[in-house]
Amino acid sequence: MSFLIGPVSGALVAGGVYYGFSNLIESRTEQHRKDLHVLARRLITPPAEQDPPPSAADRITHSPFTSIVKQSWNDRLGELYGFTRREGERAGAWGRKVLYGGDADASETGPSQ
Repeated sequence: MSFLIGPVSGALVAGGVYYGFSNLIESRTEQHRKDLHVLARRLITPPAEQDPPPSAADRITHSPFTSIVKQSWNDRLGELYGFTRREGERAGAWGRKVLYGGDADASETGPSQ
């Protein structure tokens, strides 16, 4: 008779685990079914009338201060690029004068024909 206690107790434990998981799965499935039903109803029924948000072009505000700052920034960058170009030309002319001697401006015009 003692040889029956092990299998019977194992069957009882397995039955309890099976019942617990089965009940858990069933209750969660029912909750998901209810949630899906609510979501489907929300998709089918039209929402209450709402005013649409303003377009992106309407939401952009132009500030005179920002345009002044942007223009000043662009002017400063233009000056910086111009300065860099002029200094690069001067450095190139100086390098030609040092390497080839003579007047650096005459070498920029090309060889005389």
